[in-house]
Amino acid sequence: MDKKELGKKIREARNKCGMTQENLAEKADIGAVYLGEIERGLKMPSVSVFIKLIEALDISADYILRDEVSSGREYVFDELTEKLSGLTPKQRKAASDILDAYINNL
Repeated sequence: MDKKELGKKIREARNKCGMTQENLAEKADIGAVYLGEIERGLKMPSVSVFIKLIEALDISADYILRDEVSSGREYVFDELTEKLSGLTPKQRKAASDILDAYINNL
């Protein structure tokens, strides 16, 4: 993943959470200027900073890396399958209907 794409996805996640750069920087314990550089694709965060950012945004790494890491998609699929397997057929149908409605509204 290049720096610009990573920065774009972090900015999108931050905006989706309704946070300012200052809010996120404070919550992730990094400088606001540094966060701005990450979001503009000028800097690549270290792994420790990346972890701080996704924790502050309350998102998974898969959310940011999903288009880059095929194993991340497999993990999500396995997790969904496991959750659905514990449901009754009627509950699985309801979950499927909810997912269809959600996807149609994206």
